[in-house]
Amino acid sequence: MGMTDAPSATDIGHLLDMLVREQRIKLEITGGVPTWRLLPSVRHQKVIDRIRASITPVSEVSGGCGCYHLSDVSLVFPDGSYRRPDIAIFCIEPPDIDESWECVPEAVIEIVSPGYSEKDLSINPTWYIDQGVRDVLVVEPRERWVQHFSAGRPPATHPWHYTAELHCGCRVTI
Repeated sequence: MGMTDAPSATDIGHLLDMLVREQRIKLEITGGVPTWRLLPSVRHQKVIDRIRASITPVSEVSGGCGCYHLSDVSLVFPDGSYRRPDIAIFCIEPPDIDESWECVPEAVIEIVSPGYSEKDLSINPTWYIDQGVRDVLVVEPRERWVQHFSAGRPPATHPWHYTAELHCGCRVTI
């Protein structure tokens, strides 16, 4: 291929495969539509770490949610979609497996990435709720606000340092 030749679809496919294998991009399939983006920035990772450190049970009542949380874990949803939420919260302890886990999280937290606000704010929350996720929090770290989506309720926007009590019995501070 010369300097002026455009790469072929095959060349692009091989490049994407390599980038996924080398974990340089994040690939998801939602409702049959593949999307990819560069791996999260330093700001993105720091926000994820701060949020994960704040996740606790609302009370220590026996039989409550274990508030297990994973970041960027590969999940398979009921419609066959493969997603990697920034933070997924589960009441049961996730198994030690190497493949995608077929489990709907109790809650999902997504951090808005530059250039992806449409997906993060307009597409993801409704899709997650439709899949059975009970709470979806979308965090905008540059503007310092969070939107809380729950089934059957209109989304609510809160300022930074919002503490949410999730349906599953976990508390998280953004």
